[in-house]
Amino acid sequence: MKTIILCGGLGTRFREETEARPKPMIEIGGKPILWHIMSIYAAQGFNEFVLALGYKQEIVKRYFLEYYSLNSDITIELKHGNAVMHHREGPDWKVSLVDTGLRTNTGGRLGRLRDWVSDETFMMTYGDGVGNVDINALVERHRSHGKLATVTAVRPPARFGSIAFEEDDVLQFSEKPQSGEGWINGGFFVLEPGIFDYISSDDQSWEQVSLEKIAQAGQLAAYRHQGFWQAMDTLRERQLLESLWESGDAPWKVWS
Repeated sequence: MKTIILCGGLGTRFREETEARPKPMIEIGGKPILWHIMSIYAAQGFNEFVLALGYKQEIVKRYFLEYYSLNSDITIELKHGNAVMHHREGPDWKVSLVDTGLRTNTGGRLGRLRDWVSDETFMMTYGDGVGNVDINALVERHRSHGKLATVTAVRPPARFGSIAFEEDDVLQFSEKPQSGEGWINGGFFVLEPGIFDYISSDDQSWEQVSLEKIAQAGQLAAYRHQGFWQAMDTLRERQLLESLWESGDAPWKVWS
């Protein structure tokens, strides 16, 4: 089963970083967040990816084209320019890098990849969010209901902590609990090719148009993920993910 990852947006909410590189290439622990997302899938048996590129796509393409050499030891004969790469096994991933346009909206990017998924069930997520999502349980949930689409619903940390009172005494204090907000779209979709009937143009939003229409047609179900999930929309959120990684206990690290 192929996994589409949307990697082409301008990342305007993260301009301090995205002026130099696309948002999915911002690093956590020395690796692009895109690598972390792909590792979540690959660790659970899903290692074929289609990356929907746009803004600064050449940086993503160069990363994967040079991945093997940059992660290997190399002997170079400077006189003739001959290079020998000493074998280091890379991840067993198949990665297709597809230009989906510079200013194409999320639905339009997905629509441009129709031929890449053919008539098969496929997965899709965003290039800026990680979580310890059980991908196999997600796929099982999708297959159980027979609808066109399954979205992973998550409950992110609240923006502010909460305090429970009894008169003026504090009974409970919670600093930004994971379940502090309602359920939201966490990405990590499983989709049937029929969803392409709900995408009509490049400028169409997947979230604001396509998903709403799919839901109205009774073709959208949810997989409720109770565990860790975090998007990276701000510098503060990047710093949070970096600190979790540096602690050696990053919740989304489901691979060994």
